Amino acid sequence: MIYLQLFLSFFQIGLFSFGGGYAAMPLIQGQVVQGHGWLSMSEFTDLITISQMTPGPIAVNSATFVGIKIAGIPGALVATFGCILPSCILVTLLAKLYLKYREMAMLQGILHSLRPAVVAMIGSAGISILVTAFWSSEGDTVIRLAQTNWSLVVIFIISLILLQKGKKNPIFVMVLAGVMKVAVALVEKFAACCGTIF
Repeated sequence: MIYLQLFLSFFQIGLFSFGGGYAAMPLIQGQVVQGHGWLSMSEFTDLITISQMTPGPIAVNSATFVGIKIAGIPGALVATFGCILPSCILVTLLAKLYLKYREMAMLQGILHSLRPAVVAMIGSAGISILVTAFWSSEGDTVIRLAQTNWSLVVIFIISLILLQKGKKNPIFVMVLAGVMKVAVALVEKFAACCGTIF
């Protein structure tokens, strides 16, 4: 039964994730966090981070990760197959149609109208992850300034500047962010130890 649930959940994600990996994040979140409760919101945030750090599309990496967590290697295979099957079918059909009708104004209009929806889906997932990262508000939509994790805000701003202004490699920025977080944790631990000594 769990294999069928994994297959159907990731089949839906693969079927409706127009716009690439980032646009699939709200769909993945809806299935694995809200729909089935396979992951908590903080685990989902970790999942997205791991999916970003590993080669391959976010949706496929997520399917593999969730499948392994829920049902081991067979679960990973079933979830991953469910995720890629719709793409294989749809891309084959759409490629034939697009090559035949690519000059049609109506087709171009449809493609242009999908862009705002894709941007909205990416923004929605980004805000959910941002709230979880900065305020750790599991299921709580109220943002409290006193509960802000300022070290993560600073790491976010530095990473954003490096990516946008410095045009640094995303992998370099992710590794640097990890190093900065470890350094902050060590400083906090050292400060706590010094506080207990004095």
